[in-house]
Amino acid sequence: MELGKRIKQLRFKAGLTQEQLAEKLGIGAQSVSKWENAVAMPDITALPLLAEIFGVTIDDLFDLTTEQRLNRIENRMDAEEELPADVSREFESFLQAERNETKYQKRATELLAYLHWHRMNAEALKASRYAKEAITRAPGKKECQWILSKTDNHAVWDWNMANHARAIAFYRELAEANPGVALPYMYLLDNLIADHRADEAERWLKRYGALEQANPVMKEVYRAHIALARFDEPAADAIMEGLLARQPENDAVLFEAAQYYAAKADYKKAIDIYERAFAADTRRPRFQDALMGIADIYEIMGDYARAAETYDRIIDLLENEWGLTEQTDSAVPAARKEKDRLLGLGGCGADGQHKAAGRAGIGC
Repeated sequence: MELGKRIKQLRFKAGLTQEQLAEKLGIGAQSVSKWENAVAMPDITALPLLAEIFGVTIDDLFDLTTEQRLNRIENRMDAEEELPADVSREFESFLQAERNETKYQKRATELLAYLHWHRMNAEALKASRYAKEAITRAPGKKECQWILSKTDNHAVWDWNMANHARAIAFYRELAEANPGVALPYMYLLDNLIADHRADEAERWLKRYGALEQANPVMKEVYRAHIALARFDEPAADAIMEGLLARQPENDAVLFEAAQYYAAKADYKKAIDIYERAFAADTRRPRFQDALMGIADIYEIMGDYARAAETYDRIIDLLENEWGLTEQTDSAVPAARKEKDRLLGLGGCGADGQHKAAGRAGIGC
């Protein structure tokens, strides 16, 4: 239904004349008439007040289908770092209702999880900023460091805080309840390996490997990481190098090998293999993971200019392969922000001094 017709319908339902609606909106009655006759459209700033007057959501003004509303919710969360509180509540109310409907139950539940993560992440950014400020003001005090372990994934020294026992218990139960589904095994293996629980990981790898849907590349990759979890680096290296030798052009193999060497802090080798993985990827659009790995390594190495240059490649990928813009997705402005941060670390300021950027052959 067209917006004008929807406004007319809702106006009749509310028992309002065009003049009465116009008065509530602080506009002339002629404007309402033009909307309802599709001669003009209301300004976007009028939509929240229209929704309030009619006692509906903004989405209800457009009479969107459930599918369209779900897409709108997801797209808005993708595009905005923080949602206004009233919009967030509106989304939650709609998703909670749809969670009980069979057709959209799965998607609504996924978006509820995304919505609560979105809120949490917006708050985490603020918590991180204030925690860092507090620590900077009193670097000899131990008060806010634990907050950064939650917001920024800072390492935690205490084993009882750093282990993944709860995640392991969850995925073990999930794998046992769904023995023919591969993903729970993989997440279980990830967490077991992170905690060096190599014997358990090896037993679960056998069960994973017996599945028809098991990824043959990941079976070898997990073997290497289990060897590394046993602190048997030569055996782990041999597995990864054997996999690379057998499939030197497989982008999935190359990406996993790059991750392996990055985790071992063999950064030059990791960058080389990440580049090979990105070049070998024939999918369009490609994911940005390999480039982000390269950027992270350059930053770790202190080569901020090359890290910033890699973010130029990420921005190009997002815009020209994914078709994203500053207005449609938060990934693009986030990537630009990261590039600016890196250039700042490298000494590129408003005065145009090159420093690290000059070494990489790019301008400030």
